[in-house]
Amino acid sequence: MSKTYYFSQKDLKLLNSNKAIKLLLQQGDNINPEKVLRYVKYEKMLEELQVELIKMQQWVIKHNKRVCLLFEGRDAAGKGGAIRRVTHHINPRNYRVVALPKPTMEEKGQWYFQRYINKLPNPGETVLFDRSWYNRAVVEPVNGFCTEEEYERFMSEVNDFENMITNSGIILMKFYFSISKDEQADRFADIASNPLKRWKMSPVDAKAQELWDVYTGYKERMFAHTNTEKNPWTILRANRKTTARVAVIKHILKRIPYKEGEE
Repeated sequence: MSKTYYFSQKDLKLLNSNKAIKLLLQQGDNINPEKVLRYVKYEKMLEELQVELIKMQQWVIKHNKRVCLLFEGRDAAGKGGAIRRVTHHINPRNYRVVALPKPTMEEKGQWYFQRYINKLPNPGETVLFDRSWYNRAVVEPVNGFCTEEEYERFMSEVNDFENMITNSGIILMKFYFSISKDEQADRFADIASNPLKRWKMSPVDAKAQELWDVYTGYKERMFAHTNTEKNPWTILRANRKTTARVAVIKHILKRIPYKEGEE
């Protein structure tokens, strides 16, 4: 028995758009107009928010502001996809995405925060960290990449380090993308089965499910110690990628005081 759908005139107009018709045709025999409508609405909202991001960036450039955005979360939480939506239409000359590889031997001998300091934003620039110094709060101790002494030293210094950043005038925002264990497993399975995505898997990813509870313990300590009044965390429910992407952009626009309509 076929399902009966009820849509408003506004919804029907969206379903009659070229994008919606194309998506409906791609569904073959299993047509789900509600799912298509949700996605079309998401795309429309995303486009409107991206217009605001352009205005925000122009304000950052004009007033020589410095914006630093941290994207943290478990493996496959959707950090990279969210960053791509944030940066999709803004001027590439005035933003950088920083995703640092494992430290070199020289960097291992330096003060831990040193290589991150070198990546902080210049006047008029926005920097987005796809993982940041918080590697040492969770990923490194979970996987045995740092000593207990190095971990404790980081935890004793990180709040002062961030206070120095914000005291210098940098706008710092910390986002954590939170997914469930089952959702992570599903995403890993999708990545493993897709030859275009397999490159994303690493030895660390392979152990993520096994180390889930250990990660949770370090994550909770990170929040308890570093969720300060001056530099708080914004935790985003990320089981649905589209919801998380919209939410992170809304938070950025709400926090950065760009003037509405200023070009």
